This record gives sequence, structure tokens and C-alpha cells, in this order.
Amino acid sequence: MTAQRTAAPTGASGPTGPKRVTRRRAQTRQRLLDAALAVFAEEGFGRSTVDQVCERAGYTRGAFYSNFTSLDELFLAMWEQRSAAMLADLREALDRLGTLETVSPDEALTAVLDAVPVDDAWYRVTAEFTAHALRNPSLRRVMAAREQAIHDTLLPIVEAALARGGRRVTDRTGLGHALVAVHDGTTVQCLVEPDDEAVRRRRHELFRHVVEAYSTPDRTADRTQSEGAPHE
Repeated sequence: MTAQRTAAPTGASGPTGPKRVTRRRAQTRQRLLDAALAVFAEEGFGRSTVDQVCERAGYTRGAFYSNFTSLDELFLAMWEQRSAAMLADLREALDRLGTLETVSPDEALTAVLDAVPVDDAWYRVTAEFTAHALRNPSLRRVMAAREQAIHDTLLPIVEAALARGGRRVTDRTGLGHALVAVHDGTTVQCLVEPDDEAVRRRRHELFRHVVEAYSTPDRTADRTQSEGAPHE
């Protein structure tokens, strides 16, 4: 990896300590993130350079290095931002479920899947960056830690959605890993055959099988509902 791609010029990072993020700085950072996604998707992460990202965003290298020390750091910021957006969408989906009197397990699963996008550009970028991280032990550890943090935030949301559908998770760790594995695998299939509805149906079915394997009907919820029902 070239120095142009990974290292900031001497003195570019500025003084230590937290920086005050102004609206203009936030806009600059967002434009760099948006430009980087387009460049990474078109050129491939391994062939992309800081100059290409700056040209696409309409900024100088100085603007880049005042926000990021490297393309690696930029990608991780992009990953965290998209993960936060996905979690927000999941919480919104859960809030919508909460307005319904009754929710079936299939409705709960559909609400969760609808909030998790199948994105062509993002998949290409993350697949390449993952391969890059596997060749870099320190970066691999950073990715593992951040992915675990996302799992820790995601699982309570999934558990709450399943609880609305009358199911109780029996193995949180197993469910988390299985959901990621099914998502990654079926995303490829959906992108390769985007017009095949059967592929998307199988994606839904695989997720349902995973949910059923790592959860059980919540009889406590059934008893609570029956006890709270009005008697004739």
C-alpha cells in the first residue's frame, strides 16, 4: 500500500485532543465519505487513492487529511455511519411493530429484513476492504472489535422484534453469527440475480429457519396475553 493512500503528511493531524466539529466541517467530512464510496465502488478499494477521493468531492488533500489520516480510517468511519443508519431503521421498524395489537413471527422477521438493505455498491466495497483487512492484523482486530460492538447493539433490537412476534431467543451469540452469515451469503445471490423473486423468497426463508433454530415460542407471553384478555 502506498504512502499516498495511508499516511497523512507531517503535521496534518493538528494538535492532540478533541476537535470542535463545525457545520462546515461536518459537510466537508460527509462529502468526502460520499465521494469515497463512489470511488471505492468504481475503482476498487485497493486501487483507489486519496487524490481520486478529493477530486470526486471537490476538495484538496489538505481537506482530506484534516478529517482522516488514511483511506482505512475513512472506510471505518463510513462503516460506522452506515451501521448507525441501519440500527436507526431497525429501531423505527420495531417502533412500528409496537403500534400493532398482534404481530406474527413472520411479520416481525419481515420488518427486520426490510430495514437491512441489499446494496450493490456497499457490498463490493466491504468485500474488498475485508480482504484488505485480512492481510493486516492490526486492522483486522479493529474491524472485529467494531463488528462486535455493532452485534451488541443489534441483538437487543432483533430480540425485541422477535418478542413482539411471540418468540424468545435461546442463544444470542449463535443467533448473531448465523444472521450475519445468512445476510452476507444471500446478499451475493440477490445481487447476482436481482430480478429473481425466488432468490429473495429463499433469503427470507433462510432467515426464518435461523430465527426458529435459535429461538423458541414464548409461552410466558401467551399466558400474559390470555390473562389480560377480557372475560365474557
